[in-house]
Amino acid sequence: MKPDIGISNKHINNSVEILSSLLANEMILYVKTRKFHWNVSGESFMELHKLFEGQYNQLEESIDEIAERIGKLGSKTIGTMSEFIELSSIQENPGKYPNSKDMLKDLLSDHENIIIQLRKDIDESADKNKDAGTADFLTGLMEQHETISWVIRRYLN
Repeated sequence: MKPDIGISNKHINNSVEILSSLLANEMILYVKTRKFHWNVSGESFMELHKLFEGQYNQLEESIDEIAERIGKLGSKTIGTMSEFIELSSIQENPGKYPNSKDMLKDLLSDHENIIIQLRKDIDESADKNKDAGTADFLTGLMEQHETISWVIRRYLN
């Protein structure tokens, strides 16, 4: 049953598309961050191992919240790796095991790309879709990605 919450079905569907794409990006980034957690080595091994663990735990929480937001809008949530890969703008790097500095650079790039997309999605959610709830939700996620990006940049300075 579709919710009757003052947003047209067309605008709800647009919000669900935005959220599904974000969910796909978060899933790919989660998997990539876990891979780096498992494979980091070198001088700062334990520090980066713990850093990546904290980040993937935060991503895991966000992933669940995004899926729940899609449900609140009355839609089904995608849930297969093929769907995530198809909708994601984040690229995997199969068979590649970068050094710790390149891991950080790769993750920073992904987080910053998500931030750029979230800024567009926030505006679209608020202005075009008249979906203040999704716009507010996306703003919180953007702030989380900004914090993670800031932390990663501190390692790269």
